Amino acid sequence: MKLLIPAMLAMLLTVILVSCGAKADSPTVATPAPTYEITKTDAEWKAQLSEHEYNVLRDKGTERAFTGEYWDNHEDGLYVCRACGLPLYDSKDKFTSGTGWPSYTRPAQADSLATVTDSAWGMSRTELLCKRCGGHLGHVFGDGPAPTNERHCINSVSLRFVPRAELNSTPAPPATP
Repeated sequence: MKLLIPAMLAMLLTVILVSCGAKADSPTVATPAPTYEITKTDAEWKAQLSEHEYNVLRDKGTERAFTGEYWDNHEDGLYVCRACGLPLYDSKDKFTSGTGWPSYTRPAQADSLATVTDSAWGMSRTELLCKRCGGHLGHVFGDGPAPTNERHCINSVSLRFVPRAELNSTPAPPATP
């Protein structure tokens, strides 16, 4: 009985981590990798991103549930790729999934995401990547609300939030002498 409880806890932890794509030790089997408009060396990405950002965006890691900056953000605005600034998700499509990661029903633009098949953890999932730079965002699942029934489960660290007021503001023209 003493051995059964730790084994059950380990299995439960695995299920929780898999729910939004924790990085697995096993290799990811993917469909052919798309090409990206922005390509950088590992050294260039490491110089641009924090260690945590690099781990998620470039090494396909994940942040722990309920720890990311945006999982409980309810402000109006746009979520852009932290690595390249491509608009990815509109706050109007964000919903509370209860998973501890920001969740969206669809991307802000139909062509902003690339997908690959992720077969880590002995299951097949659809991994979401930024179409411009190839940064790992998270995974998409078919258990979301209408109208799409999709849940885009995204790491906060892969995103940067821009309030709508900043999107709609235009800088004043320079003063003339």
